[in-house]
Amino acid sequence: MGSEVWVGPWRPHRPRGPIAALYSGPGPKYKLPASTGYILHDPSRPRAPAFTFGARLPTQQTSCGPGPGHLVPARMTVRGRDGAPAYSIFGRPRHAAPFLTPGPGRYFPERAGNAAYPSAPRHTIAPRNWGLRAESQTPGPGTYTVPSLLGPRVVGKVSAPIYSIYGRSAVGSVCEDLSKTPGPCAYHVVSPGIYKPRAPQFSMLARTSLPQGNSLNPGPAAYNVDQHRKPRGWSFGIRHSDYLAPMVIDVDD
Repeated sequence: MGSEVWVGPWRPHRPRGPIAALYSGPGPKYKLPASTGYILHDPSRPRAPAFTFGARLPTQQTSCGPGPGHLVPARMTVRGRDGAPAYSIFGRPRHAAPFLTPGPGRYFPERAGNAAYPSAPRHTIAPRNWGLRAESQTPGPGTYTVPSLLGPRVVGKVSAPIYSIYGRSAVGSVCEDLSKTPGPCAYHVVSPGIYKPRAPQFSMLARTSLPQGNSLNPGPAAYNVDQHRKPRGWSFGIRHSDYLAPMVIDVDD
């Protein structure tokens, strides 16, 4: 090692990374997939369709026909036996019980009455049998309830979608007043006479009582319209002198 001469700056050292040549591989242990057959075929190669042969069916134990060993009679055809009809003689049957059928002399047609002879129709009035008939326990039409055709729970019918309108919620809606401020309806209408010139205002007093006089004036009934009024006359007065002075009684001091 010390006698070897090294050329250049290279010296033996530990490799900085893995080198593939330093590791041994498995060799021909891994085989390529087969190109023949259907199972485990090479996926990079085209694969032809494969067909299999079915298993042999078991033999049937029962046969459908009698086979060639069955002997058919010579006089038997598809329509039956060929030949003349043959009859056999049976034994005499035992005597049965005598018939108890009435003879012609047992009938009395004259007693038939209207059932055997034509007669005019006759009608009878039967009594009312409402009380005699037992009460019927059969339920009437009003006992059965027909299912409603409205709403989502209809039997045998397809119902349309149904929507309901809920009330307005006071919590979490746009109408919730978080600041508790008064709305427009909280303010009263201000009279224009406060901020504008006010017009004169007039009031109407109550009706006063009618004046009542204390004088004794005659009423309409005090006059007699049937009494005739005298015609107007003339009278002669006293002549007074134009030079006569009037009498002065009260004299001022």
